[in-house]
Amino acid sequence: MAERDSLEEYRKKRDFSRTTEPRGGSSKPSGRPIFLVQKHQARNLHYDFRMEVEGVLKSWAVPKGPSLDPGKKRLAVQTEDHPMEYADYEGVIPEGQYGSGTVILWDRGTYRNLKKEEKNYSMEESVEAGRITVWLEGEKLRGGYSLIRTGKGKGNQWLLIKKDDEHADAVRDILQDRPESVLTGRTVEEVSSEPPTQPPCSAT
Repeated sequence: MAERDSLEEYRKKRDFSRTTEPRGGSSKPSGRPIFLVQKHQARNLHYDFRMEVEGVLKSWAVPKGPSLDPGKKRLAVQTEDHPMEYADYEGVIPEGQYGSGTVILWDRGTYRNLKKEEKNYSMEESVEAGRITVWLEGEKLRGGYSLIRTGKGKGNQWLLIKKDDEHADAVRDILQDRPESVLTGRTVEEVSSEPPTQPPCSAT
């Protein structure tokens, strides 16, 4: 039941008779938890950073995108949980729908919960506490990253920060160097120029 409740906000915001985004169902946690980053050209370009936690994708919108530079703290605004089926989503969300614009799968991979290894904190406990530390094994992003909630209480503003490890690079701009989808090799511009895909029959 908790899983269904977690996706309630996601479903309320979308008309699945118009958008090709997945409605999502109940999903069991995978063997090795996944993360992904979707490049989203909506009203403003941003990157959606998502991590699998207990069968859903915990999600943060990162306006400037992730960085390889430990010296750069990226604002990350926590958004509603997304279904696991969203992990492969690419397409154009139509005008008038929440988040209208073009989405590509910019990066994907698996992650390790370093808080679990260091202090035996589960991912749920780390999210609740507002301090997440993970090791990413992606096609573009690798190494340690922290997500830290800013301010007091349970606000939705966090910071995404690269750890200073062997995968850190203060010079390389990974967003400019690798703009393409890891799923199809297409760019946002290429996806947005294609004929729109029709959603399946109206979901109930």
